[in-house]
Amino acid sequence: MERIIRIGKRNAIYIPKEIADSLNLKEGDRLVLVVKDDKIELIPVRKPSKYWAEISPDEVEEVGEEINKSLGVNS
Repeated sequence: MERIIRIGKRNAIYIPKEIADSLNLKEGDRLVLVVKDDKIELIPVRKPSKYWAEISPDEVEEVGEEINKSLGVNS
């Protein structure tokens, strides 16, 4: 999808509504701006929908104690 847009006051770039809607962009979302050669690329920063793993604080402490023990460190 291509559109010609204009740079506004204070160098603001406005993303057309249909493009923002198609990418599910909302006010306050963050974009990475990449400049390469004579091109500008905008890439949405997405929050992960799922984390790789979930662990409890007790599990973190247990692993920390195991590491300290294997290194001979007194906790």
